[in-house]
Amino acid sequence: MEETLFKAASNQILLDLAEAIENSDEKGELDVEYASGVLTVTLANKKQYVINQHVPMRQIWISSPVSGAGHYDYVDGYWKNTRGGQDLLELVQREFNIAL
Repeated sequence: MEETLFKAASNQILLDLAEAIENSDEKGELDVEYASGVLTVTLANKKQYVINQHVPMRQIWISSPVSGAGHYDYVDGYWKNTRGGQDLLELVQREFNIAL
């Protein structure tokens, strides 16, 4: 994927994730920050998710306090884990449903 297309697609998913996470935080317990291709979500217990663009590999990388690290490629309109093919949105939704 060309760099310009990657940046557009990855920026969009990270912005969508930031908005969805903020909207699901009914108790106001999360600190959600997005800047320069890095989405950081700090939970009430101070554990953090870091979801970021990795431009050289054209991937989104995630560091999760629940599931650990993961790398995601853009495949047919979805961000899929390079190991097992799990969808990034499904992972985040499942983990945040537990966390919140």
